[in-house]
Amino acid sequence: MGLDIRWPIGLMFSLVGALLVIYGGATTSDTEIYRRSLDININLRWGLVVLAFGAAMLTMAWRASRQPAEPHAPEKK
Repeated sequence: MGLDIRWPIGLMFSLVGALLVIYGGATTSDTEIYRRSLDININLRWGLVVLAFGAAMLTMAWRASRQPAEPHAPEKK
C-alpha cells in the first residue's frame, strides 16, 4: 500500500509539541504570561501532551511498517 497516514500526523504533532515544550521551558520564569491561566505553564503542559501523542503515532506507524505483509490467500473457484 502507500504511505501510512500516521507518519505525517506523528511528525506534525511531534514538531508542534516540541516547539511548545521549548517555548514553555524558556518562559517558565515569566509569571506575567501565565497569570491568566492561574499561574499554570500551559504551553509546557500541553506541549508534553501533544508531543506524547505525536510520539505514539510515530511508534504505531513504525511498528506497522515492521510487520510483514499478509500473504494473499489463493482464490477458490
